[in-house]
Amino acid sequence: MARRNGASWLRLGIRLPARVWRVLKSPRVLVRDKLLFIVPVVLYWILPDLMPFMPIDDIAVTIAIAGWYAGRMESKYGLKT
Repeated sequence: MARRNGASWLRLGIRLPARVWRVLKSPRVLVRDKLLFIVPVVLYWILPDLMPFMPIDDIAVTIAIAGWYAGRMESKYGLKT
C-alpha cells in the first residue's frame, strides 16, 4: 500500500466529512444504505469498547468506516464530483 504524505492526510481529513455528508443528504441514496453508515458508527461510539475513556480508537474506526462508506456509496450512486 502506498504511503500518504502529511498534506494528503490533511486533505483526506478535510474532504471526508463533506463527502459523507453529501452521501447522507442525497435523496438518491436509499435509507437502508444511509443506515449502513449511521448504525455501526453510533453503536461503536455507545457500546463499551476495549479502551474505555480513550476516544482515539473511536475516532479512528469512524474515519475508517467513513472512508469506506463514502467511496462505496459515491461509486454505487454516481455521486463523484
